[in-house]
Amino acid sequence: MGSAMKCEMISIHNLKKCFGDNVVLKDISLQVGKGSVVAMIGPSGSGKSTLLRCINLLTIPDAGIVNVGGQSITFDGKNTTLPKARDLAKFRSKTGMVFQHFNLFPHMTVRQNVMEGMVTVLKTPKHEARIAADALLQRVGLSDRADAYPSMLSGGQKQRVAIARALAMKPDVMLFDEATSALDPELVGEVLNVIRSLASDGMTMILVTHEIAFAREVADQVIFMRDGVVVESGPPALVIDNPEKEATRSFLSRFKNSGQ
Repeated sequence: MGSAMKCEMISIHNLKKCFGDNVVLKDISLQVGKGSVVAMIGPSGSGKSTLLRCINLLTIPDAGIVNVGGQSITFDGKNTTLPKARDLAKFRSKTGMVFQHFNLFPHMTVRQNVMEGMVTVLKTPKHEARIAADALLQRVGLSDRADAYPSMLSGGQKQRVAIARALAMKPDVMLFDEATSALDPELVGEVLNVIRSLASDGMTMILVTHEIAFAREVADQVIFMRDGVVVESGPPALVIDNPEKEATRSFLSRFKNSGQ
């Protein structure tokens, strides 16, 4: 894990987002180096998921600059419309996103789910997409489930398919929005193992997570958010083990009390 000299893969400047009168993100700025793993922690409603969605423009910021992989889009408070479809698709292709819920196509096999984006978006020939999909399923430990349908899988297996599907698009960055929060406790580990292996391989990642011990283990940087602002950020040894701010200490105390 990382040297401070890594070139930036993600750069966010003065990002703001409101939903009506509710100000969800208040002037957020952050930088993520290539190959870095950033864990975002904080109470529900603090803006973490909205920030992730703004990074790949599933949610359109009201103001600020979003730069991913050298591609930058500026929002000036008036420009709340999407860029042209082609520009937007190109921008989004740099990020793979994994949600709490798996959103797999129920009528497609596991292999077909992983192939779908390669064939329809990347225009990969089907035989090449099949080879790539099988390699990705092996990577997430699901080679033996390639011909199964999502209804035949556990939650942990579905989430691993979702990760393989996101990786199939060859993103520069992976975004995980509470990827384990909908899973039974005994299935969490298998998904965390896949994320751990991606970190070892040097994938740039931002994780929104309540798995504090896991964040301490894999992250180069931890960001604690509350009420739409970054309260504290830095290496895990500082933010998790020795936080400066009372709000951070208060949030983390419930995890320490529960044994995490």
